[in-house]
Amino acid sequence: MNNEIAKNQSEPVLPGTVTKIERADKIFYIVGTAHVSRESVEDVEKTIDSVNPDSVCVELCEARYKSIIEKERWKQMDIFKVVKEKKSLFLLTQLIMASFYRMIGEHLDVPPGAEMIKAVHMAEERKKELVLADRNVEVTLKRVWSGLGFIGKLKMAFQLLTALFMVKEIEIDDLEKLKQSDQLEEMMSEVTKGLPQVKERLIDERDIYLAEKVRTAPGRKIVVVVGAGHVKGMTGYLDKENDLTEITQIPKPSIWPKVAGWAIPVAVIAIIVYGFMKNGFDHSMDSVYIWFLVNGLFSALGAAVAFGHPLTILTSFAAAPITSLNPMLAAGWFSGLMQAYIKKPTVEDMENLKNAFNSVKGFWLNPVSRVLLVVVLANAGSMVGTLVAGSWILKETLLLQ
Repeated sequence: MNNEIAKNQSEPVLPGTVTKIERADKIFYIVGTAHVSRESVEDVEKTIDSVNPDSVCVELCEARYKSIIEKERWKQMDIFKVVKEKKSLFLLTQLIMASFYRMIGEHLDVPPGAEMIKAVHMAEERKKELVLADRNVEVTLKRVWSGLGFIGKLKMAFQLLTALFMVKEIEIDDLEKLKQSDQLEEMMSEVTKGLPQVKERLIDERDIYLAEKVRTAPGRKIVVVVGAGHVKGMTGYLDKENDLTEITQIPKPSIWPKVAGWAIPVAVIAIIVYGFMKNGFDHSMDSVYIWFLVNGLFSALGAAVAFGHPLTILTSFAAAPITSLNPMLAAGWFSGLMQAYIKKPTVEDMENLKNAFNSVKGFWLNPVSRVLLVVVLANAGSMVGTLVAGSWILKETLLLQ
């Protein structure tokens, strides 16, 4: 009887969000959190205090950890480099995701990722082993990105952007409910219903990665701080060694987008040449005019919607008909570089970027986000222009047969 009482007294009192799992010679205390929740911060603090773990694992990678301890790093972003490296849509989506969490945090007066910051600080203060257990964020996003076509990327960005401007409808009770893993998974499946490959690479693969890093963490007692949506998935992988080779590699791009990219301009040129041979010089020149005007106008319209500078719009108009014939180039790159040159973002603009997403107006007018929008919308316009112009030329050529 006394032994039973002593055992119960030695057991730490844990919050309801903690899942305790014993595997071999280790005990894992997994704290399932909402990434913007004051209660989650308290749960992390109580768990580490009660357990006094040997290691603390957090759902952070090296890059995200540095962004926490070096908060000014992002201000050094080179917008010209972003455009040249073809990362505009990629970065725009990252900014939307980050702003989504930040705006929820401001709405509820809790910094995003506060529970991770608390875990990091407590581990460092108490000299516990800190394990950065998440996969590199760039690898994760590139694996997600590589699984999406251009339309899929636009769809994902649109869904995130839509969610961004619906933040004010979220209340504290709604957020706390999301810490229940089944509800969080239900929400995630709803958001990614049309993009199942996003969930697979954004959630499922990271469950495996997190589990392996947690499983091999040093010490006997391990406190793990992860989003509630990962808890159920992780626990199934803690029993065995998991090979991380495949899920830590960026897939090689498929050859088919390149084939399609070259097939369209080759087809357009072939139609124009065929029209010249069958209908003469005047008809072929009409086809050339259609190609240049339609393609240029749609791309220029995209740049104009992004509130690009007049010279940026003109650059889009001039570049689109030419770049559409070469898949190695894109009208948006030239337009974006022109916009960045004319309205070069300042350090102050970088500082204001975090507030730019508070409204549609701010999002559109910040010089940094505007450059990204110019690139994305000018490219989208050029793509539409290519399809419209190509269809028009084909139709005109066939009508004269």
